[in-house]
Amino acid sequence: MFAALQQRAEALGTTLRAPPPEPTTCCGRGCNGCVWEGFLDAADYWRQEALLQLSD
Repeated sequence: MFAALQQRAEALGTTLRAPPPEPTTCCGRGCNGCVWEGFLDAADYWRQEALLQLSD
């Protein structure tokens, strides 16, 4: 998703902010409030923001 939207932005001459980095601290125990939950929220926010910029 990140790459596809960045390519689309590049084709349109638009610069998007960097997408959120994937977490590196997951322990794999399925914790409540896992770092992956935060990443997915940040990724969804990034996607929504990118789509708004690309729709202008």
